[in-house]
Amino acid sequence: MVKKVVEASQAIAEALKLCKPAVIAAYPITPQTHIVEHLSQMVADGDLKSEYIRVESEHSAMSACFGAACAGVRTFTATASQGLELMHEILHIVSGSRLPIVMAVANRAVSGPINIWNDWSDAMAARDCGWIQLYCETAQEALDTVIQAYKISENHEILLPTMVCIDGFYLSHTYEPVDVPDSLNGFLPDYDPVVSIDMKNPITQGSFGTPPHFQEFREQQYHAMNRAKRVIKQTNKEFAEKFGRSYGNGLIETYNIDKAKHIIISLGSICGTIKYLLEKDNIKDVGLVRIKSFRPFPEEELREILNEYESVGVLEKAVTLGIGGPVWSELRGLTSKPIADFIGGLGGRDITLDNIREVFDKIRSSDTGVHWLGSKLKGDYDD
Repeated sequence: MVKKVVEASQAIAEALKLCKPAVIAAYPITPQTHIVEHLSQMVADGDLKSEYIRVESEHSAMSACFGAACAGVRTFTATASQGLELMHEILHIVSGSRLPIVMAVANRAVSGPINIWNDWSDAMAARDCGWIQLYCETAQEALDTVIQAYKISENHEILLPTMVCIDGFYLSHTYEPVDVPDSLNGFLPDYDPVVSIDMKNPITQGSFGTPPHFQEFREQQYHAMNRAKRVIKQTNKEFAEKFGRSYGNGLIETYNIDKAKHIIISLGSICGTIKYLLEKDNIKDVGLVRIKSFRPFPEEELREILNEYESVGVLEKAVTLGIGGPVWSELRGLTSKPIADFIGGLGGRDITLDNIREVFDKIRSSDTGVHWLGSKLKGDYDD
């Protein structure tokens, strides 16, 4: 291992140098641009032997990865916000074609109004595209998760693409000490495609899905996503045995829950702030459950935990207009306990320690419904 102080964007690039994708498709968009800039420098310096394709849009970036993956090679790209939205058409095509592409997403608000700062609305808008979604708390976890993502996606039982999500600016541009492995030590094998374009052995790729067959394609994806839970857990375990680091069971991570009566659930780097506050204020009655894998959704693990506590709160940086936060929406059916939703940090607004203390107080009072943290709107609204 080599200890480096790097931003999470460079940590991801360091992971890619170890994973050795044959094709990288790059288009800049804030705040992910540093990722492909670092990769560009590695390729130019000869440290990473990869075909680096500078494309004209994010739609083209994912299309280039699609073509390269069809040819049977490991690929990578990165994006954020409107870039992810521009890719949306191809996201479905990639997952429906069962191509194990890995992409980093530096989560950023989606316009309008135009905003370049962090929330999760971009990846949450793509949650039903058939991509595995793994959310990271630290730069170290970002590096480790990219490596694991290839092993998960390329597993022949899975063959689904993966998004590795990091909070834009809060994580993508933050420098932290990171252990960079000298090599992957046999953890990630060479890419072994199930199918690839071969002029001597022609196949049909991306065929016309007629009504008698299309539903079964979706059914296969559904079962593959469910199987991914087991593979994610196993990959996390194997990574811990090889490199000494694990992230809960790979699906969720718990903190301070042993003596807790109430639970707060969240994703990403804000969980580091919650952990800090729990320790700083010596809070014992509130515990944290961090969801690492939003897709596949760890339904069984969450149901088992949630029903052991008096009340639950969800802190999330996204909103599904007309129903509340997307994480809260999926959790409500898993428990009969009071569960409240706290939406904040949209468009990069700070979630302060006092905001989190307010969340704790409302959880303790068994509050329910949707709450907007730090809202400047005044008056009552008849919804």
